[in-house]
Amino acid sequence: MKKLITASLLTLALSSSFAQEAKVAVGISGWTGFAPLTLAKEAGIFKKNGLDVSIKKIPQKDRHLAIASGDIQCAATTVETWIVWNAAGVATTQIFQLDKSYGADGMVVKPGISKISDLRGKTVAADAPGTAPYFGLAWMLKKNGLTLKDVKIVSLSPQAAANAMIAGTDGVDAAMTYEPYLGAMRTKPEAGKIIATTLDYPMVMDTFGCSPKFLSENPKAAKALADSYFEALDMIQKEPKKSFEIMGADVKQSGEAFETSSKYLRWQDRAANQKFFAGEHATFSKEAADLLLEAGIIKSLPDMGKLADTRFLK
Repeated sequence: MKKLITASLLTLALSSSFAQEAKVAVGISGWTGFAPLTLAKEAGIFKKNGLDVSIKKIPQKDRHLAIASGDIQCAATTVETWIVWNAAGVATTQIFQLDKSYGADGMVVKPGISKISDLRGKTVAADAPGTAPYFGLAWMLKKNGLTLKDVKIVSLSPQAAANAMIAGTDGVDAAMTYEPYLGAMRTKPEAGKIIATTLDYPMVMDTFGCSPKFLSENPKAAKALADSYFEALDMIQKEPKKSFEIMGADVKQSGEAFETSSKYLRWQDRAANQKFFAGEHATFSKEAADLLLEAGIIKSLPDMGKLADTRFLK
């Protein structure tokens, strides 16, 4: 009888242990700003906080489709992209900020082009509508008196766009890309120059969000996701060499190369998050939504009041 009770208690303990590990699939890309999520997984931070996280590399243009299908429950992307997804009928809510770009996203042009207004009638490589590079192109053009209709756009991923410039591909006059691919352009001045970055146009900031269904059914897991991210940032501060090696390996870079690319952005800690969602998030979202409407990327505004849920930041 005693053995039976002991076995039952052991089974109960094991099942409780498994029950505590909430499963969640997250969609990201190889963008440097998302790397602390990879660090949280590889360093066991998610697991320590009761999460069984699988990270899937999914192009930004397809990430919302993966959420809609249930293939993933959460994702990382730029602030304005959540507006596009919700306007397209894919309900999603941001729960914490990941990073702000400080020169990590930019426009590269071939020799002979000296300013953005020179792009009228030229061909620009950029990712698909609804992605950060496409939005960044629209933003930069507008700030210089142009619209998307004033240029010809060739759809290329950020990595392919950078490669096209480095290769000197005929018919591509400029490209929108980001780190770590933008870093390759810094070492190839003969291929062209970086004419503008988010230091000139601060409009790229990334957030992490999930489907409302996941958040309502798994509030503790959502809180653990946020806490794990902030713990990963703490690890970067305390163990930089180990952290950069782990994050760099995920994008086939050395720790040193990854550290260099990370200098062009700022990961956002808990205090920065609280400040951001206190006002800047709503202000930027409104300006971004107006541009998305003007550019025809969205047809109507989603419910702007449901774009973020800040209760997991405490």
